Amino acid sequence: MSDIDATSPQQGGWGRWIWRLLNFVIIVMAIGVIVLTNQLLTERYTETTRSRAEVRMTLYVGNLISELQRNSIVPQLLARDAELIGALKNNEFTASSQRLLSYVDEIGAASLMLLDSGGRTVAATDRSHIGELHRGDPYFINALRSNVTVFTLFQTETGAFSFVYSRRIDEGGTPLGVLTVEVDLQRLVSGWAGVSDAVFVTDSTGAIVLSTEPRWNGLEEAAALSRQSAPSAIERAIRATQDWTTVSADAYLQGEAVLRQETRVPFQGWRMVTFTTYTSIREKVNGVLALEIMGFALLLALVFWVSSRKATTRLLFSQQESAQLRALNLRLQREIAERERVERTLQVAEQSLAQSSKLAALGEMSAAVSHELNQPLAAMKTYLAGARLLVQRRRMDEAVSSFQRIDDLIERMGAITRQLKSYARKGADSFAPVDTREAVTSALAMMEPQLRTRDVAITRTLPTEPAMILGDRMRLEQVIINLLRNALDATKGEDDPSVDVLLTVGDTVRLSVRDNGPGIDDLDALFEPFYTTKQPGDGVGLGLAISSGIVNDLGGRLTAHNAPEGGAVFEVQLPIYKEDVEAAE
Repeated sequence: MSDIDATSPQQGGWGRWIWRLLNFVIIVMAIGVIVLTNQLLTERYTETTRSRAEVRMTLYVGNLISELQRNSIVPQLLARDAELIGALKNNEFTASSQRLLSYVDEIGAASLMLLDSGGRTVAATDRSHIGELHRGDPYFINALRSNVTVFTLFQTETGAFSFVYSRRIDEGGTPLGVLTVEVDLQRLVSGWAGVSDAVFVTDSTGAIVLSTEPRWNGLEEAAALSRQSAPSAIERAIRATQDWTTVSADAYLQGEAVLRQETRVPFQGWRMVTFTTYTSIREKVNGVLALEIMGFALLLALVFWVSSRKATTRLLFSQQESAQLRALNLRLQREIAERERVERTLQVAEQSLAQSSKLAALGEMSAAVSHELNQPLAAMKTYLAGARLLVQRRRMDEAVSSFQRIDDLIERMGAITRQLKSYARKGADSFAPVDTREAVTSALAMMEPQLRTRDVAITRTLPTEPAMILGDRMRLEQVIINLLRNALDATKGEDDPSVDVLLTVGDTVRLSVRDNGPGIDDLDALFEPFYTTKQPGDGVGLGLAISSGIVNDLGGRLTAHNAPEGGAVFEVQLPIYKEDVEAAE
């Protein structure tokens, strides 16, 4: 007993030093984790913000080009308007303004004006402009000198820029007048003016022609930034990021860091620049850091509580140890018996699950075989009926051709069954160079019996150059047939059904099959096995699932989306085959 009392003070001293060392380690670890987390999350969220800014800028450029191109067609169309030509010839403009008003809402332009050969406004959608002289304006002079539509950019008295398309109206080579269309780009600028972005567009000289900040118009970027700061939302975000975790800046507005993105606008040397704030980055990072600090604080509190309770529990532990060991021994015996019972139950469940998996695999394989053989069987039935009529009419050559097609279909059915057997080993040993154009042509020929029974307009657009991929032509034709069949089924309820097949070659071989049907309701479940919107008996929902698997085996991707003007679009992207790469391999 005396020996134990003698060593107790020494043991207590070592225990206190161990707890202090543990607290120090936790504090150092907390600092390291917080610093590392801040760095990694700041970089990650900054890259995410940059990517989103690039996507928004791409959309802005696309909307801008679309608006300019849409308005550029209007002068060419209205310059051929018989009523406007007749009004200029007869000097009778009573109904001309109403004629222009009928177009302005449809095309979405800011205004339309009709000028006579002397530059006087004789008709306009804004009647206050009638009678004004534009003889010295550049869009009038440039239009008279050219026989095509010209684009003119000029700054108005208010400081804003006007964007005008103009075209000469003539008859028999004699100029009668000029038609002008002012493009309304301010609608786009209003959409750009968000709470976290400042956007402007410069022309080929570097002058700002469009901006979410009107006072920047006409200035170069450096002068604009020194004259006017970014919107207040950006200023608030900059102030919020002024701490020890501030990310590196791409640009500065009045000495403060923001993210700057620039891209080319494919129109007369224009460029677009956007400024994006870091508002959400610090909020997200600080939220995670707060959780980590709270967690380490709780851990330290737990360590302190355990260390204070350690001395008290040590005395109780020695008395309870024997009773706990006996209880633990009894519990272990019960757990051993329970685990033996659970293992026996698990073995029975595994056997049942294995049997269910076999039945499910058998059912799926049967459905796949039925689905894939249905198309050749339907085509064979049609060819047999045609061959019977040809034999009765003693047209033997054509009958032999039909029998040859039936033989080809039988060969295809055999290839499908061999292909289904090889689904378990998805390898590329049997792949060979395939011209996708020939696969599309063969698939359309295979669908010929079904196309004859339907009045469907089939538009096929193929490139003149070979569209080579490395794959299995039979499986590729299977995918194309499935997509064509789905397109035909989708257009059954349409008055003028149409299916467009477009094959293009770029970085990849891209095949698009588009219909004018009702579209797709559930895009997420579209490629799942046994999902179908057809009536019972018309399909089992395996065509798209099988096609997606085949395209994946070929190293490509099968996607679907609804077209803006209606209908569904299925797109197959496959890696292009290059002979020099194959030879190197």
